Amino acid sequence: MKTLILMRHAKSSWDLSVADQDRPLQQRGITDAYLVAKEFSVMKLNIDACYSSPANRALHTAMIALKTLDFPLEKFQVSKELYDFSGHSVMEFVKNLDNKLNTVLIFGHNHAFTEIVNLWGSKAIENLPTAGLVELIFETDNWARIESGKTKTVLMPKQLR
Repeated sequence: MKTLILMRHAKSSWDLSVADQDRPLQQRGITDAYLVAKEFSVMKLNIDACYSSPANRALHTAMIALKTLDFPLEKFQVSKELYDFSGHSVMEFVKNLDNKLNTVLIFGHNHAFTEIVNLWGSKAIENLPTAGLVELIFETDNWARIESGKTKTVLMPKQLR
């Protein structure tokens, strides 16, 4: 069995004149990332590896969540493939994961994550909001064979405020 956890970056700011990859989180984003990670930490999943888009907003969300989950940073990597908005690159990344990994957490972007949740999950969502988290479970031992799975957990910050 394989478990994929997708967490969209938290609410970012458009106030600064910076490149898209450099946009920082808003205070609300920081608070929401913490709320979702705190709620998710109650599940006490054994996460084998964590990956993030290199975008500042995704990395900052990852650091908040990983600290809250007490996740060891030596199991964390940044991948430029996750700076993807269509979902194609993220799906390819997932399908190429090492099969020794059973539970993987990825921080990234929409529309990619909403598309993946709707394609691979069993519960359709209209939009994965900022700092939203979805856990998908697949009845396979091979990441390359992922096609459809079960949506186990959906956490939205609005539900936790």
